[in-house]
Amino acid sequence: MTTRVADNTDESRFEIFDGGELAGFVEYHRFRDEIAFLHTEIDPRFGGRGLGGTLARSVLDEARKQELKVLPFCPFIRGWLGKHPEYTDLVPEAQRARFGL
Repeated sequence: MTTRVADNTDESRFEIFDGGELAGFVEYHRFRDEIAFLHTEIDPRFGGRGLGGTLARSVLDEARKQELKVLPFCPFIRGWLGKHPEYTDLVPEAQRARFGL
């Protein structure tokens, strides 16, 4: 099945679709040059397919592309960052201890 991630700016969330169905999302809040990730949810019907990781990587890649500073308030995004240190630079150095990074 085809997986895609789209930024739904009206809802302030990135959404992941699997085969055309909404499978999950990451809610965010943007302010100036920062993006705060607040909550991630994957529909249980789509669990175990790695969609959460695909979504996390996609939203962090987009933040890098837009040169945004990341504030990972969402436990899932924060945990994913902890397992992928190549993305830690997106979190401002002064904020890393706050998020356990």
